[in-house]
Amino acid sequence: MRYRLTFMAGLGVGYVLGARAGHERYEQMKKTAREFAQNPAVRNAAESAAQSGREMAGKALHVVSDRVGDRMPDAVAERVRSLRERSQGGGDDWGTSNT
Repeated sequence: MRYRLTFMAGLGVGYVLGARAGHERYEQMKKTAREFAQNPAVRNAAESAAQSGREMAGKALHVVSDRVGDRMPDAVAERVRSLRERSQGGGDDWGTSNT
């Protein structure tokens, strides 16, 4: 209950402060966020994090499938085999780079 009350108080304070700032401040924050997202350093960092995530997901797939082995239901085992074959083919099915 305490957390709910704290959340509601924070929500109310945020609403009041946001209403006082008005539409102009909202547009200014939106522009700043857009500029931040389009910054080359930010885009490179995001792409690097995404690539690391894809690599870790591929490694996790192999580790889990090796440890679980024959204890998986047939449908799951078939899906894992197909994912493993795809990843060994060099294709990246976890996502693509836009940069």
